[in-house]
Amino acid sequence: MSCGVNDPTWTYTWYKDDQKLKKSSSLIWDEIGSKLTISSVVRNHHGSYACEAHLRGVSSELSIKLYVKVYESLPKPQLSKNLAFDPMYVGESVSFTCKVSVSSGWKYKWYKDGNVLANSEESITINLGLQDKGEYWCNASRDDILIFQSNKINQDVKEIPVPLLKPRNKQLDVFPEEMVELSCTMLLDSGWTYTWYKDGKLIQADKDVVIGTNGATISFGSDPSHHKTQNYTCKAELKDRSVHSNFSSKVTLMVYDAPPNVILLQSPEYSLMHTGDSVSFRCDVNISSGWKFLWFKDGDKFEKDDHHNISSAQVKDTGIYTCQAERDSFRLEKSQNMHIEVKERPQADVILLTGWAEVFSTDTLVLMCKVKESEDKWNYTWFRERIAVGEVPTEKYTVTPQNDPDQSHYTCKGIRTERPTYSVESLPFKTKNLLLKRRILLSVSGCLFFGIILAFLGCIYFKIRKPVVAEERPEENELFLTMKKQLEHTENSCPLVEYITDAALNEGPKKENDDIGLIRSDSTELMVTTQEDQAMMVSTGTENGGAMISFQKMS
Repeated sequence: MSCGVNDPTWTYTWYKDDQKLKKSSSLIWDEIGSKLTISSVVRNHHGSYACEAHLRGVSSELSIKLYVKVYESLPKPQLSKNLAFDPMYVGESVSFTCKVSVSSGWKYKWYKDGNVLANSEESITINLGLQDKGEYWCNASRDDILIFQSNKINQDVKEIPVPLLKPRNKQLDVFPEEMVELSCTMLLDSGWTYTWYKDGKLIQADKDVVIGTNGATISFGSDPSHHKTQNYTCKAELKDRSVHSNFSSKVTLMVYDAPPNVILLQSPEYSLMHTGDSVSFRCDVNISSGWKFLWFKDGDKFEKDDHHNISSAQVKDTGIYTCQAERDSFRLEKSQNMHIEVKERPQADVILLTGWAEVFSTDTLVLMCKVKESEDKWNYTWFRERIAVGEVPTEKYTVTPQNDPDQSHYTCKGIRTERPTYSVESLPFKTKNLLLKRRILLSVSGCLFFGIILAFLGCIYFKIRKPVVAEERPEENELFLTMKKQLEHTENSCPLVEYITDAALNEGPKKENDDIGLIRSDSTELMVTTQEDQAMMVSTGTENGGAMISFQKMS
């Protein structure tokens, strides 16, 4: 700080905050006091300074006060730029400003990646190129003594990218009524808007063309009246910035005037299958790609794939098969129908030909293989414990102690060159101890049979020899009635007559003599006639006083 008047003979006195200053190590002035120097500024030097001039005992008024503000830290310049975009693209302009917020009189020096730029202004403007990419900062100085470095700003500069155009459905073949959707994207930054071009002409949105938000997508239906190729491109630009991209690469669409046909293929091509057979179906569309497939059996949908395999057919697999192709929301017509019928595979059966009568005269068993319920001509394969035996595929196989000492289980299967080419394998036939079991069974059965016959004959013999037991008859002493009982039995037959008749029936036929029978009872012989004559005699005897009616005593 300096203080002076036009006359050099004046001397000066300095004041701080209206207090006279005294010289110190940090406060220095010259001989006449016209210049005050603060050698090392500290917080105490903060305040208002003024001076007073003296000449021959005359003092002037105090000068205008000069306010000195002392900061606790050194000021630092602040570097800023007018656009906060990062990255920035070739062709854009950017301005950097270096500013110290306190005091004035500052001078600036600019740096990029450590290299000094030819500019000393507070602000610089750069028309960006790729070479302008780097780190920027500045220094501020005053009186060529104080130097302060600013913060650093990294500026990224890139070429304007080319937008990426691609179809959303990934197929470039388009069919009538199929919707097409294209997307245009930039790999870097956001805030891009897009415009679309068909064969070089700008596309505007209308009822048939839908353009998405910011133009990033475009959707439209194909026109079946135009069977030709169509080229699509897009461009991008940044909002509020004069950045425009080049055209994207083109996408060429092939537009068809009719949808393709769906073809159902079957392998092998047999409509009649048998259980255990394998069959595969494949659904094919001969144009384009990206199809997904729907399968139907008797009208019911059951899976999605381009093929359907049945590794081991069952009767339940019988039905009508069709398929259908779709991609996104576009669906083709169903394929032609394929009908297959699955029948049960014929069953083989092992039959023993060795009869019961031969079990005592042979040590071999003859087996025969027969396919049940089949009129076809078959050859046969024999298996012993699941291992094929026999060189010739005949229907008969002989088991001997020599070729099968262990007496194994046997099965067989029918084979032929036509379909069905084989039958279901038979159930196992057990040959172990079969002859011995039959021999024992026949022996036991024979013994039981002849035992039953003998028992039956014995029963018949003893039945014949057994005496006939007579039916209960009245006692002999009751054969003759008293007069009183005779009168009571006038309407009934006589007990004697009943006895004689009953006895005659029990003893069998006797010698006849003019229809008169001789009946003996103990030592008495009686002559009787027929029942009619006897009745007449009884009636006559009654009229004669009962003579010869009864020999029983009257009671």
